[in-house]
Amino acid sequence: MSASAHHLPPGETPPAEGSTAEAHQERPDGGLWEHPKILLTAIVVGALMVAAFFIARIAGL
Repeated sequence: MSASAHHLPPGETPPAEGSTAEAHQERPDGGLWEHPKILLTAIVVGALMVAAFFIARIAGL
């Protein structure tokens, strides 16, 4: 073993120089655009409300 060798538990892979596996900062939540089901639900509910309004007007309610 060389003097610069890391002491790792058995079975651990030593880190490589320039490794991208190091801890990284998590990017912030992208808001509404990362939750497409919520956005899609809002669009569908809005479209159904507009359709119900016109159906009610046509039916004379």
